[in-house]
Amino acid sequence: MIALTVVLAVAAAVALQHFWTGRTETVRAPEAVRAAAPYPGRESDKDTGPGSARPSAGANVTVSSASSGPEVVVDVSGKVRHPGIHRLPAGSRVVDALRAAGGARPGTDLDALNRARFLVDGEQLVVGGPVPAGGPAAPGAGAAGTSGSGRAAGPTAPVSLGTATVEQLETLPGVGPVLAQHIVDYRTQHGGFRSVDQLREVNGIGDRRFADLRPLVRP
Repeated sequence: MIALTVVLAVAAAVALQHFWTGRTETVRAPEAVRAAAPYPGRESDKDTGPGSARPSAGANVTVSSASSGPEVVVDVSGKVRHPGIHRLPAGSRVVDALRAAGGARPGTDLDALNRARFLVDGEQLVVGGPVPAGGPAAPGAGAAGTSGSGRAAGPTAPVSLGTATVEQLETLPGVGPVLAQHIVDYRTQHGGFRSVDQLREVNGIGDRRFADLRPLVRP
């Protein structure tokens, strides 16, 4: 009887264990994991670019637009509130340089400036100064520095290769926007023009064109 009782007790324990391990359990649904929030102050790639990047709220550092991209360095002088050296994103225009310098002083004549022109690295922007030789065309002249007859009107005084803007260089006969930009690029790469003869080294200027330009320019 004792042995039978022990066998029944063991059988009951085994049955109870199987019943307990095989019972129905409630399983919780997995929690949804949300995407991590972007780093504070960081904007999406589609919002980056000149004029779109802004520091986050509460930031104590002023970050210029597209500060991680290429820059142009310009010297803004003349009648502006904050003259000096300013770093701007590549592709900025004259109006952006004026804004970086605090704007022109009241009463400053800006007619000599093409505020839509792209800035060139290393150039000097004089605000409110006298109109240089080869500047804006006189009243009655045609567009792009041409006379009423349609022929190119050359400058009345030699144009300085070391300081002339793209627009001023375009007043030279046979010089269009592309060639004028080549002259400015050469000036930037070589630190200016030491002599007029260096104009021969500019891409797009041959002997014939150099002969036409030589009496109209100075270093």
